[in-house]
Amino acid sequence: MPPFLTQPFPEAWRIPLRGWTNDGVSWLVATYGDVFRGITDTVLLLLVRVERGLAALPWWLVVLLVAALVWHASGRRIWPAVSLSGLLVLVGTFGLWSEMMTTLAIMLIATLFTIIIGIPIGIAMARSDRLKTLLRPLLDGMQTMPSFVYLVPVVMFFGLGNVAAIIATFVYAVPPIIRLTDLGLRLVDAEVLEAAQAFGASERQTLTWVRLPLALPTIMAGVNQTIMMALAMVVLASMIGARGLGQEVLRGLQRGNVGLGLEAGLAIVFVAIVMDRITAGYSRRWDPTVKGR
Repeated sequence: MPPFLTQPFPEAWRIPLRGWTNDGVSWLVATYGDVFRGITDTVLLLLVRVERGLAALPWWLVVLLVAALVWHASGRRIWPAVSLSGLLVLVGTFGLWSEMMTTLAIMLIATLFTIIIGIPIGIAMARSDRLKTLLRPLLDGMQTMPSFVYLVPVVMFFGLGNVAAIIATFVYAVPPIIRLTDLGLRLVDAEVLEAAQAFGASERQTLTWVRLPLALPTIMAGVNQTIMMALAMVVLASMIGARGLGQEVLRGLQRGNVGLGLEAGLAIVFVAIVMDRITAGYSRRWDPTVKGR
């Protein structure tokens, strides 16, 4: 066999991406450490208030509120409201009610951030083909990169704990709502837009009163996907100190406690089912093409 076929990869061709990345992260932490600490303190304060608010609610009131949401989202049907609220009661019987409230608080804040930041970016993409061309590779990378990879830089910037989990969840879950907001606005019928313009509506009025309402079902589908992806990060986020149901799954894995892992895993599934039915129900209710809402 010729010698060149057995030679290792040339060391001189090696790109020091690892060193560049570490130097860049170190520079960011040293230069903007106060900014990252400010973000951490603000998010932590919001998380503490939401978590305390949820923990202060009686369990039966939370169940009733969820039942009312499901009842309204499903078109005032009783059976979905009873069955899905019953799943939350089942989580309580596992002894994981407080952990579920912590997970809900983390999810609500991460989802709130994705909505506040993702929808405006999606609107901007729908209005600019150039911006969409620039952001598409970034969104593709964010969606295809393994979720575990997000934990490393987030810990460097924000430390361990729930705040880092919220930031990592936000970065992992924001692409769907950006893409579906852009898609929903682009799918609005051109004849409807022409009619609005013919009646003298400005661009802002057309966006507010025509495009966004018609795109709302697609946007809600983006919110649904965001929530599902956020729940997918629950267990991974526990590896960087996030509390809640994911921590119980990790604890069951570390201790070989199959029962604890099963209960916490089922609790995550139940929360996902409830959130999915609520958001999917409202998406269907607000879709003008669906009859019998």
